[in-house]
Amino acid sequence: MKRIYFVRHGQSEGNANELRGHVSHQLTKRGREQAAFIAERCANLPIDCIISSTVLRAKETAGFIAEKLNMVPEYSDLFVEARSSSNVTGKPRTDEGAIAAQAAIDANFHVPGFRYEDAENFEDLNERARQALDLLAHREEDSVLVVTHGFFMRIIMARVVHGDDLTAELCRDFIRSFHLENTGLTVLGYDETKLKPWWVWIWNDHAHLG
Repeated sequence: MKRIYFVRHGQSEGNANELRGHVSHQLTKRGREQAAFIAERCANLPIDCIISSTVLRAKETAGFIAEKLNMVPEYSDLFVEARSSSNVTGKPRTDEGAIAAQAAIDANFHVPGFRYEDAENFEDLNERARQALDLLAHREEDSVLVVTHGFFMRIIMARVVHGDDLTAELCRDFIRSFHLENTGLTVLGYDETKLKPWWVWIWNDHAHLG
């Protein structure tokens, strides 16, 4: 049986300033404090390896944890945040173009094959979540820690619960209903001998933040 520990990155410049996520956004002072807190907590967990998103704010968070655990993190694009349209990435969430883009995405999320400019659509995200879970299922380690992002973590959660039966409508329910704090800890279990091998153990535990 495996345990997979997921950590959302610490507060980023984008989180603090209500900007749409960009790969260059760094952790804020508060984000670095949060990363230090979760690193202390991870020191008490049986972690065999660390895998991080390749996005800067996740890599910075993983760095705090890796230093505390005396490990060298690995990096994978499978765990990056959902890709937004290049035309709105980094813009304020109140920007008219960003609002219009998000409205178009929300209205057509369930439409097969719909894609807004170069943003990832449901099919892309569902397939990437499948690949991410498959990667983790086949790792040799029993306990893996993954540093990822809030939106994509909800896609993974939806995939764990519904598997190949996941639809855009079901996925949208998870996106709207499940929220994740910066450095919130989520734990999944995996046992290939079971009919449903993946299950949710803990969601968004952020007791370390006080």
